[in-house]
Amino acid sequence: MGHKFYIEIDCIQKNHEGERICGDVFLSERIKSEERTIVVLSDGMGHGVKANMLAILTSTMALNFTKEHKDVNRIAEIIMNTLPVCSIRHISYSTFTIIDIEADGKTTILEYDNPETFIIRDKQIFNPGWQCVILDSEKNAGKVLKNCTFYAQKEDRIIFCSDGITQSGLGSEKYAFGWGHENLENFTTRLINNDPQISANKLAGKVVNMAYQNDGYMAKDDASCAAIYFRDPRKLLICTGPPYEEERDKKLADVVRNFDGKKILCGATTADIISRELDLQIEDSFEFHDTDLPPIAFMPGIDLVTEGILTLSKVSEILKVYNNNYLLGKGPADQIVKLLKESDEIQFVIGTRINIAHQDPNLPVELEIRRTVVRRIAEILESKFLKEVSMKFI
Repeated sequence: MGHKFYIEIDCIQKNHEGERICGDVFLSERIKSEERTIVVLSDGMGHGVKANMLAILTSTMALNFTKEHKDVNRIAEIIMNTLPVCSIRHISYSTFTIIDIEADGKTTILEYDNPETFIIRDKQIFNPGWQCVILDSEKNAGKVLKNCTFYAQKEDRIIFCSDGITQSGLGSEKYAFGWGHENLENFTTRLINNDPQISANKLAGKVVNMAYQNDGYMAKDDASCAAIYFRDPRKLLICTGPPYEEERDKKLADVVRNFDGKKILCGATTADIISRELDLQIEDSFEFHDTDLPPIAFMPGIDLVTEGILTLSKVSEILKVYNNNYLLGKGPADQIVKLLKESDEIQFVIGTRINIAHQDPNLPVELEIRRTVVRRIAEILESKFLKEVSMKFI
């Protein structure tokens, strides 16, 4: 977790009118061992299943080659050689934008045929110094790619999209030639000036909605907008289960007291320990927002107090199926998921005490379930939501 900043990434997409599948494909991966983040957006020619397959092919290749080779020309050449080409018009079947971010903030962007990626720094457009890569191999002679390298700073944003965004409104009275790049830049800059802390998710969402509006609410192309936001991490602590030895209750209480961020307690025993050690009143609520789970409780200075295993199991179930269209309810597990989604660095503190009779071989089951459920949650948070997760057993 040695980042000087947290990298928040999101992509919002709208399918071509009447299509169930998007012809733009967005991929992102964090390579933990190298502290690198690679993000790719590809737009397949046309729309629907065929476009989607071409874009999957391109983006997967782009991601894998970027992982292995550093040299931009080499990556460009390999991808261009592998891409199927339209036999009549001799143009590649898909576009790509590749963004490779290293631990120190060194960011390399390589793009082919997508609208130009732009960077907003200090609430205005920052020019990273683009260069053209002109390919000279027989097959790709004369094809032009653009690339740049710069060092990201805290509060920088990188915005990139498919041409469904910039060409939205094409042929309309207002935008005869489409919305265009300049309007897109002005629109996003204005959003950031109005709300300097706007999340990547919200920013990308507003751009896609605007494009949809430009098209008169009938998307004429797949439209994708992705945003990367470099900022201070938002931290969340989740404590569940009593510590192994009672002497460690105080240690658990210290962790909770000194944590700089949001705090969740899962489990009655855990809440009781914190209540006792920090002299905080627990107030029960009797509002059932989820028929499967006991209601939440309230404690000063703690963001959420819930029951333990059942609630965490449900959190794991929700995270598994969660996507941008999932509507969270008001239940305890939904509230935990909402806090997880809004946080970047999540720390689990798992108590390992087994209730009373150590001799009974059936009792460690609860502990095993707790461990397993938390590990499952941590795994989904890391792989699917790109969160930074740490676990501490006490």
